[in-house]
Amino acid sequence: QVQLVESGGGLVQAGGSLRLSCAASGRTFRSYDMGWFRQAPGKEREFVAAVSWSGGYTYYKDSVKGRFTISRDHAKNTVYLQMNSLKPEDTAVYYCAAGQTVRSFQGTYWGQGTQVTVSS
Repeated sequence: QVQLVESGGGLVQAGGSLRLSCAASGRTFRSYDMGWFRQAPGKEREFVAAVSWSGGYTYYKDSVKGRFTISRDHAKNTVYLQMNSLKPEDTAVYYCAAGQTVRSFQGTYWGQGTQVTVSS
């Protein structure tokens, strides 16, 4: 069992930055690939980024490549999503997930989400 708690969301102007954190509990955290998803109002949840269990492999949605960076810290049982050059279309509730298969990520455990709002 893995429990996930996201933090770091908020309101930011276009062009600004935010860093989301996802704190995980459970000794099996380091055995899971980790992912970030987002869901905008009226839209389906979509994949954003994923990182392998080792941290050595990452994969991104095309529209966030070069702007977002996913990373993980096993010592802190935490996954991060650094978001730079934010755009209004990045506005959504962001969720982290523990699962498998970085390039076609399947989440097994999910957090409750954190709101990111980007103003124009």
